[in-house]
Amino acid sequence: MFGIQSSLVMYDEEHQRIVTIAEKLLRDSNAKAVFLVDRNGQLMAATGETEHLDTTSLASLTAGNIAATGGLAKLIGEKEFSILFHEGEKDNIHISIVGGRIILVVIFDQRSSLGLVRLRVKKGSEEFARIFEDMDHRLTAEGAGVSPHNPFAEITDDDIDNLFR
Repeated sequence: MFGIQSSLVMYDEEHQRIVTIAEKLLRDSNAKAVFLVDRNGQLMAATGETEHLDTTSLASLTAGNIAATGGLAKLIGEKEFSILFHEGEKDNIHISIVGGRIILVVIFDQRSSLGLVRLRVKKGSEEFARIFEDMDHRLTAEGAGVSPHNPFAEITDDDIDNLFR
């Protein structure tokens, strides 16, 4: 299991689905790296050319960037800026918010273009959002005691009474 936020837990199968989509986004957008970060700055997944990056710092700075631009958005009457773009001499960073809670970071260079990245991020974001919706449904079901992961879900009070008679 992987912790995403204090109220959200990710199982290995869900993490694998996220990594698979991130890898597809990396290939389809011809990017250098793709990261998913929670709003608290915790790295959830990373793929691509990550070996020379301080991924912990990247995750926390990205979350800080989203928080800072959220403050700017509120100052001008916006809820938030859902997409941010930073252009550098060699590398560019495209940052977007997925499902209102997860930050998707795509790092790319001249091998790709902003248009291609935006197009592929839009499709990937929809797939990521579905995973997070599925996780929400699973957590709601687990909270109600009907999860397939809960071995006690089918045990009733009568079963317990019968067991201890």
